[in-house]
Amino acid sequence: MKLLLVVYDNDSFISNFPLGMAYIAAVCRQAGHDVTIYNQDVYHWPESHLTDYLNKNHFDVVGVGVIGGYYQYRKLLKISEAINRSSDRPRYIIGGHGPAPEPEYFLKKTGAEVVVIGEGERTIIELLDALDGKRSLSSVDGIAYLEEGKLHKTQKRALIEDIDTIPFPAWDLFPVDHYSLVRLPHIKNSERCMLVLSGRGCTFKCNFCYRMDEGHRARSSEGIIEEIKVLKKDYNISYIDFQDELLMSSVQRTTELCEKFIKARLNCKWFCNGRLNYATPDVLKLMKEAGCVFINYGIESLDEKALRVMNKALTVKMITTGIENTLAAGISPGYNIIFGNIGENEESLKKGVEFLLKYDDHAQMRTIRPVTPYPGSPLYYYAIEKGLLKDCEDFYERKHINSDLLSVNFTDLSDNDVHRLLYEANKALIESYYSHHLKKSLATAENLYFNRDASFRGFRQT
Repeated sequence: MKLLLVVYDNDSFISNFPLGMAYIAAVCRQAGHDVTIYNQDVYHWPESHLTDYLNKNHFDVVGVGVIGGYYQYRKLLKISEAINRSSDRPRYIIGGHGPAPEPEYFLKKTGAEVVVIGEGERTIIELLDALDGKRSLSSVDGIAYLEEGKLHKTQKRALIEDIDTIPFPAWDLFPVDHYSLVRLPHIKNSERCMLVLSGRGCTFKCNFCYRMDEGHRARSSEGIIEEIKVLKKDYNISYIDFQDELLMSSVQRTTELCEKFIKARLNCKWFCNGRLNYATPDVLKLMKEAGCVFINYGIESLDEKALRVMNKALTVKMITTGIENTLAAGISPGYNIIFGNIGENEESLKKGVEFLLKYDDHAQMRTIRPVTPYPGSPLYYYAIEKGLLKDCEDFYERKHINSDLLSVNFTDLSDNDVHRLLYEANKALIESYYSHHLKKSLATAENLYFNRDASFRGFRQT
C-alpha cells in the first residue's frame, strides 16, 4: 500500500527528529509498503498545501501522530480538515498520546477511521492489512474505530518484549541535515545531533503523567551502540539526545550502559532523562566518562507534601543531594518544576524558585509551568471526579488553551493569584538567566580587547 506519514509543524526553527514516526516508517517499509514522509515541520507549509498534495498524489493511507497538548490538538484538527477536504482522500489513521486515552472523542473530531492505541510497530502492519481487506478491523489488537457511530475498542496490544527486534528508524526518508542542527546544552556549532531511544517506558507513576504502557523495557547495550555507530558513520552525528522517558532506570542499568559506551570508544556527547534517586557520585562519574553532558531531571516540586501527592517517589533531600552530585561530576542538570498540584500554595512555588536560583548552572533557561491534567493521567480523572473538569471536550476546547496558563486549578488560590505568582517566579528566573549571560558576554568582550584574544569568533548566537 502507498502510505503517507504527516509530521506536523510545531513552529520551531529547527524541529526535533520525529523518532516515533521514523520507527513506523521503518516497519512499514520492511513489510513491503511504499512510505512517503510529508515534512510540514521542516517546510512550514500551510494545511492547504497538504490538501493540494493529496489531490495530486494518490495514497491509500495517511497517518498522523500527536502527543497531548493544546497546540497539538488544534494542529491535528487543521491537518484533519485538510485531509478530509482532499478529492482523493486516503484512509486516515491517527495515533500517539493525544488520541489514545479518549479515542471516541478524537475519531469524531478528526473524521479519522482508526486510532492506534499504544506501541504501533506491530499494530500498524496488521491495520494496513485490514484496510487492504485482508483481515477484519476487529481482529487487530490495539485500535479503536467507529461502526455506525458506536465506538469499538479492540483488545489491548501486547508489548514488544524484545525491542531490539524493531528495525532502526528510517533516517533516509527524513531530512536528517535539518534535524541534526538542533542545539542542546554543551553542543558545539560544528557538532550534529540525533535522537535515539535506549528503552521504552518508566517504572514510576506520577499523578500528572499519562502512560499508555506500563513498565520499562531496555534495549541491549550492543543494539544502542550499533545504532550510534551507524549514525556516526552515515550522518556524522557526534551528539546523542536519548529521548526515552528514563535512561537512568536503575543504577545497574545505567552503570552497564556507560561501561559498554566507554569500552566501545563511542566518543559522543549525550543528553538523557534521569532520576535523582539514582544520581550517586559513582554513577555520575561513570556517566561523565562515557560522554554524558546533560541529565534532564523531573523535580516537579520542592514541597515534601506535594511530592507525596504527586506520587513522585522523591524527597527534597534526594533532589538536593542528586543535583549537588550531578554538578560535582561536571554534568549539567535540567530542572523541571511545575506548580499547582493538589495542595500546593505560594510557599511551594517560592521553594522551587529559590532552589533554581541556587543550583542553576545556566546551561538552559528554566521557567515554571502550571501542572496540567492531561487526559489519561490520574490527575485528569481526579479533576473530573471533583467537578473541576467535565470531560475531554471541556479540557481541549475550553480549559487547556496554553501550557503556560492554568487549565485546572487544584490549589486554594484564585486563578489570578496563581498567574501572578507564576509571573513573579518566572520574572526572577528569566532575569537571572539573562543577567548571567550578559556578564558572560561582557567578560568575553573584555578578554577580546584587553587580552587580544585571537580565538574569538564573533558576538553571535546559534
